Amino acid sequence: MGYTWQYYDLVLLGILGSLVAGVVAGRLTSMEPQTTLVGFSALAAVVMAHGLFVNGPVDEPGDLTDEVEALN
Repeated sequence: MGYTWQYYDLVLLGILGSLVAGVVAGRLTSMEPQTTLVGFSALAAVVMAHGLFVNGPVDEPGDLTDEVEALN
């Protein structure tokens, strides 16, 4: 059975990709690296917000009240 990509794998890749793109854009263009990194970090924040709030890890708020089983 092979590995299948999940939504949160793509969220993590989106965060990493946007930060790397910010560094690369700062190196290859005439813009300041700090400026491009801040701009692409904002994109990473949007990706994180989508992963947390728009397509969150729970189906409904009631799922957050479920008790957690003991780990031992």
